[in-house]
Amino acid sequence: MTSAQSVYTRVVCGVDGSEAGIAAARVAARVADPEGTLTIVAVDDTSIAVHAGWAMPSVLGELMQAAEAARDEGLAAARPLHEATAKAVEGDPLRVLTMELERHDATLAVVGSHGIRRATGIALGAVSTHLLHYAPCSVLIARGEIDGERWPRRIVVGLDGSGESASAYAAAHELAVRYGAPLRAIAATQDTHVDLEAARRTVRELEEHGARVLDVLNVASETADLVVVGSRGLRGVRALGSLSERLAHEARSPVLVVRAPAAAAAA
Repeated sequence: MTSAQSVYTRVVCGVDGSEAGIAAARVAARVADPEGTLTIVAVDDTSIAVHAGWAMPSVLGELMQAAEAARDEGLAAARPLHEATAKAVEGDPLRVLTMELERHDATLAVVGSHGIRRATGIALGAVSTHLLHYAPCSVLIARGEIDGERWPRRIVVGLDGSGESASAYAAAHELAVRYGAPLRAIAATQDTHVDLEAARRTVRELEEHGARVLDVLNVASETADLVVVGSRGLRGVRALGSLSERLAHEARSPVLVVRAPAAAAAA
């Protein structure tokens, strides 16, 4: 896989001053291609100040200060690992991040998980859920403690014989080679859409499990540092209940959902 084709070429990471945001910045810095770009984005959500009444000017100032602090913390977490630029942008977080992904022609969006349950994330329009449904690029959801010097030590990729899962394997393999991390390729034979012969052609050392893929990958995530799956290109409501959407919310480890660019998907 060449740098021009890599999922990790142009990475945009959303941060918010939380521990989850710091974890996202570290993960983004680790996965970003050594010759690629990394942009850290913090959002000043001014809509929060609408209900502040007479104190609105003061609240607006505090919100901007918080966004700038989040930007600086994210940059500080990323820079020991990868050169990065950072910005604080005013606006709705979902709209701002989507616009930044488009502005940078991003190949990967990285955000942290705050432990929101899947149903709650959908109802509240959580940033991670929104990106899984609508981002124009691959999405990595970071969670847990991230050792910036050693992550990832173990990578798992789910295969079903589709072209999307082959792209997921390529992305997982690229990262495994870069960091010398063991890579487990897993196929779950209880899922009717699995093409085992095609999956076996993708990788020789394929683990075949007589179970549902979501169950197998969730168990694997308990000891893995990263789980990688392909996206079938579903968007919005059609993506509800998809493997990638459910796994991203249920897994114990960070999850990378590899999505082909729109132009390639349409080809």
